[in-house]
Amino acid sequence: MVFRRFAVAGISLAATLGAAALAVAPTAAATSRNHPPAYATSAGRAADTPPGATAAADAPDVDVAKVQAHLTELNAIATRNGGTRKSSGQGYRDSVAYVKNKLQAAGYTVTEQPCTSGCATGAGPNLIAEWPQGDAGKVYMFGSHLDSVGAGPGINDNGSGSAALLETALTLAQQHPAMAARARFAWWTDEEQGLNGSDFYVGSLSSTERSKIKAYYNFDMIASTNGGYFINHVTSTAAQPMKAYWDSLGLQPEENTEGAGRSDDYSFERAGIPTSGYAMGASARKTSAQAAKWGGTANRAYDPCYHQSCDTTGNINATGLNRSVDGIAYTLWQLAVSNSTPANDFSLATSPTTGSVDPGSSATATVSTATTSGSPQTVKLSATGAPSGVTVSFSPASVTSGSSSTMTIATTSNAAPGTYPLTITGTGSVTHTATYTLTVKGTGSCTGQQLLTNGGFESGTTPWTGDTGAIGAHAGQSAHSGSRFAWLGGYGSSATDTLNQSVTVPAGCTKATLTYWLHIDTDENERVAYDTFKVKVGSTTLTTLSNTDAASGYTQRTLDLSPYIGQRITLTFTATEDSSLQTSFVVDDAILQTG
Repeated sequence: MVFRRFAVAGISLAATLGAAALAVAPTAAATSRNHPPAYATSAGRAADTPPGATAAADAPDVDVAKVQAHLTELNAIATRNGGTRKSSGQGYRDSVAYVKNKLQAAGYTVTEQPCTSGCATGAGPNLIAEWPQGDAGKVYMFGSHLDSVGAGPGINDNGSGSAALLETALTLAQQHPAMAARARFAWWTDEEQGLNGSDFYVGSLSSTERSKIKAYYNFDMIASTNGGYFINHVTSTAAQPMKAYWDSLGLQPEENTEGAGRSDDYSFERAGIPTSGYAMGASARKTSAQAAKWGGTANRAYDPCYHQSCDTTGNINATGLNRSVDGIAYTLWQLAVSNSTPANDFSLATSPTTGSVDPGSSATATVSTATTSGSPQTVKLSATGAPSGVTVSFSPASVTSGSSSTMTIATTSNAAPGTYPLTITGTGSVTHTATYTLTVKGTGSCTGQQLLTNGGFESGTTPWTGDTGAIGAHAGQSAHSGSRFAWLGGYGSSATDTLNQSVTVPAGCTKATLTYWLHIDTDENERVAYDTFKVKVGSTTLTTLSNTDAASGYTQRTLDLSPYIGQRITLTFTATEDSSLQTSFVVDDAILQTG
């Protein structure tokens, strides 16, 4: 939570919420219980999971041990980066990469949004992840800031909110329920410098996109060791699911007066978007009445390690964290998850599911649909994932569920040989997908081309995977061309950074050459290879460089990848440092050229 921020003084909460009214299904009032809840030790139910939580579209009990595992990793990232995850440092970029990799693997649509104005110099990106199911015109956002202050690792402030959101998002993907609305998760940059990342995001939204966001929920410091149970705008409509959950635990939550205007919900509130969220308190002191109600020590700060180096994994209230993350899941399930199977539903399948063609020829498959519940409906068919030189068409393009369509996959003579997974989508009142794997055979003809996408790192991070926080216009290093590059290593402690990209090397080509520009600088003072840089294809190492190859400026490196012609390969850059004295491996302008 940012230390200095304007309070929401003189603004009527009713007027603020009235600017963008929130439509939330009525929630039955939870029965108040004494603490601890009587059901906490019931057989088959985890502690602090109220019976009402499972009544809301079967909201899950999120595993707090998994949340704590994320906190352990965030703490380790800070340790490798000078004890901090501040927005302008490598610790923040590594935090972004960690969260992003988890979300991408779970099936989220993930976007890094560089903060191009209003943020501190060198600040890393916002990270936005959306579950691609549900009504896209109705979005519920859940956010937390991912950066820490420079003085500490920020594990309560705000690893707690960030880790809780991450595990909630992963639980949603694992459960994969039917969705009534979109769930969008956000991890904000540069909050500690003035809510700058969320300000930038909200300012970048069109009025149409802002109107789609029905409510924003913020989670900042939700595991304070001497904490209380606070809810932003506790009496508002937006807050009702959150309050209902904590009420069911007998916690008697209070208004978050300390946090008013001091965290990222304020950026949304000023735009007229309804907001709420959980908090457990920062530097303000617990009152005697609060200590009597919640336990803890009166006249002591809610978080005695607020904005200090002691804000580590030892500064976490696991009970409060558990109650918070389960309340987040309860709220998400109440608002965005469907309580039942759609009234009208259908299935989608392809037959066969694979096909092989020579360049210049075509293949066909049957796309079948069936009505699985309710009445038949019109299903519009489409396909994604086709490479250059491949087109997919359907005859007919729309069918009534229960009918079939012929899918034709046509290739040109220049289509690159390789294997390509296609996603077939059927869109009706709900959306379903099926897969078809296309193999383009033969030698084909070869058009000389650059196979790597975004090899100069100027267009964000896509399609690179791995430690993509290494990509950017970082202070302390410079680009070979343009303004962005990939800075691997440079920590001065034990660490490994990787960047990966998968491409198909066309079979019709006679030569494939990888060139890249690499700048190596080091603080090592011996001619011993302590820190290394490797280029791999799959598990095969093609070259290894080290701190002994350090030199001023960039050096162009060249590797022959001709043995991989006709194959789908994953190219990997890996930098590994030992426990002391930094070596930086700065990569730019990577080209995989065929001929």
